[in-house]
Amino acid sequence: MATPTPNDASARSLDALSPFDPELLRDPWDYYRRLREEAPVHRDPGTGIFLVSTYELVTEAIRDFETFSNRFGRVMGGASALPKEVVEVAKEGYPPVDTMLTADPPEQRRFRKLVNKAFSVGRVDKLEPRIQAIADELIQGFAGGGAIDLTTAFAQPLSLTVIADQLGVPRKDLPTFRRWTDGFVAQLGQMADLETQVESAKMIVEFQRYFAERLEERRQSPREDIISDIVHATVEGERSLDVPECLSILQQLLVAGNETTASALAEGIWLLIRNPDQLELVQNDLERVPALVEEVLRLATPTANMWRVTTKDTRLGGVDIPANSMCLLRYAAANRDPEKFPDPDRLDVDRENVADHIAFGAGIHFCVGAALARKEMTVGFRTLLERFEGFRLQPGAAPPEHRPNILLWGFDSLPIELSPRS
Repeated sequence: MATPTPNDASARSLDALSPFDPELLRDPWDYYRRLREEAPVHRDPGTGIFLVSTYELVTEAIRDFETFSNRFGRVMGGASALPKEVVEVAKEGYPPVDTMLTADPPEQRRFRKLVNKAFSVGRVDKLEPRIQAIADELIQGFAGGGAIDLTTAFAQPLSLTVIADQLGVPRKDLPTFRRWTDGFVAQLGQMADLETQVESAKMIVEFQRYFAERLEERRQSPREDIISDIVHATVEGERSLDVPECLSILQQLLVAGNETTASALAEGIWLLIRNPDQLELVQNDLERVPALVEEVLRLATPTANMWRVTTKDTRLGGVDIPANSMCLLRYAAANRDPEKFPDPDRLDVDRENVADHIAFGAGIHFCVGAALARKEMTVGFRTLLERFEGFRLQPGAAPPEHRPNILLWGFDSLPIELSPRS
């Protein structure tokens, strides 16, 4: 018998495993299985964080927003928990505020009302020709097939261009937006060293200054874009948003409308490469693409985990959780719960409950950009499958690795080879 390696999760007790272990974050599936089977609500002894991992219990916590609050930023320490070097950089920008992701009703409902119009299903449906044009333009760069990095050649620029166009900012600034996104992702991941944290803080200040200027421009001269919608939005006579609130929302839209969709597109092609029977099914019947989108969202779950904080003493899954406890809802683990999804690790575009995943959350915090993400993925997958028939990992390339990030799950690179349809 081989000697267990230090990161062999199956050889150690759950109490001996850290949810922040980079190796577990890269390959968490056995760890998730053990959590579901051995301790669906598990208190990590090192941090005191409660990990919730089954579909039933994660959805129960999501929907009970009065007990499991999204105001987790303050409990996590806010600025007081940051290194002083990071705090000094942040002082040069605008203060953080609770808006959509880190707010609860009634404030959260107010913010959602102010941005829902921009992401309604009707408005997103009208965007399909524009999204298709972006996809077609990107594919022209590799229409002859061959070796590409799908992440940087297609997935990232598609999702970033779509959200940039909707925000109303020039495409020439896309490389800057990508750099800012990387900074936000590093900050959210809570795995960065001090140098990276400081650099990420600088990027956030750059982002704030850039978009504060755009906000003022739209305040003076509105256009048909999301920035104008946010600046001038009012609901039932309430005050309009101030600059820090606008920036908080724009930051969430930029990351959620870019990084997560790009990750799901890349993950979807990787799943199809590893499941040629499913690739053949979808290529022979492109009407299956919407089901493919849902199954990829379930298996990829780009927002792999999400924080909550308890507002009172409570009980979940037979486990007592004190007030003010941090909880990590493991969306990715819940989306592979065999009690909800039989044979959960298998890609199955004909799965009967294919849309029952919680990749977008649920309840009042259901992702505001879900319709746009689904539309981008549908157009992206359909276009790739129409134009190419062969998808494979580049010879000699290592299989892609997921970045170790506590919240956002995705690849930095997916080197593949494409064969055009004859």
